[in-house]
Amino acid sequence: MADFLGMMKQAAQLQSKMQAMQDELGQLEVEGISGGGLVSVRMTAKMEVKAVKIDPSLMKAEEREILEDLLVTAHGDARRKAEVAMQEKMQALTGGLGLPPGLGLG
Repeated sequence: MADFLGMMKQAAQLQSKMQAMQDELGQLEVEGISGGGLVSVRMTAKMEVKAVKIDPSLMKAEEREILEDLLVTAHGDARRKAEVAMQEKMQALTGGLGLPPGLGLG
């Protein structure tokens, strides 16, 4: 019975740590860049977009498609960085235990 209580305590501690990690991920921001810095997207590690910056030189009607492509690219860059940040936090929390994907992440 002591083992079961110990496991429950560890599970509660892990859940508490997971919540703290989720809070940290909401505060951790990354920036994706495209077009040599002409477009940037800033987002949290929880994939919430916080800001988009566009160089004024791209604000031309004939450049619209280029701007759209650069926004997609910058967003993708930010998303990859956010995913890496999330994975690093998760590894630090679990000590590389290899927990199933999505466990406690939401």
